[in-house]
Amino acid sequence: MLIVKLGGSLYRTAELKSWLALLAEYAQHESVVIVPGGGPFADMVREAQALHDFDDQHAHHMALLAMAQYGLILHALQPSAITINTPAQAPTSGQLAIWLPDDQLLQAEELMQNWDITSDSLALWFAQQHAQSKLALIKCVPVTTGEMNVLSENGVIDQGFRALFQQHPVETYLVHYQQLNNFPKSGVVLG
Repeated sequence: MLIVKLGGSLYRTAELKSWLALLAEYAQHESVVIVPGGGPFADMVREAQALHDFDDQHAHHMALLAMAQYGLILHALQPSAITINTPAQAPTSGQLAIWLPDDQLLQAEELMQNWDITSDSLALWFAQQHAQSKLALIKCVPVTTGEMNVLSENGVIDQGFRALFQQHPVETYLVHYQQLNNFPKSGVVLG
């Protein structure tokens, strides 16, 4: 199974629809689960938290809802995909699914409920729930290294990703959003 995090930063790109078409085609051979970023909806959560000064736990919950909202946009653009709410619902045969995380994710004790955990770490966590899965993080920033410390320091991946990865490594590729050719091997291997 291939888990693909489509970053919220792709929201305003022409490539977003191309990625959805590519992933639908890829899913004919191997199951694919799209983990949506939060996009403009997560930006609104950050803005609301700064304005109203509420705690990270509530902001995290709102960010999960932001991911689900972005996921609904992805589903509207690729209606042949199915939507799922938990890793247990992931397709076992060639099919494209879009994860709309729900409140059940708040019960995962291994996931901190703050901004150190974003959709990057949640995509990794989802991949960790399935043996033999691979993860591709589609990013709008150029990626030249797979070194997690550097990526974390530069804000390419979130702060919680490395610790989660060390607990249970998953074959992971970082792919620039304009590198659709030769996917998923077109990316930098994380490690």
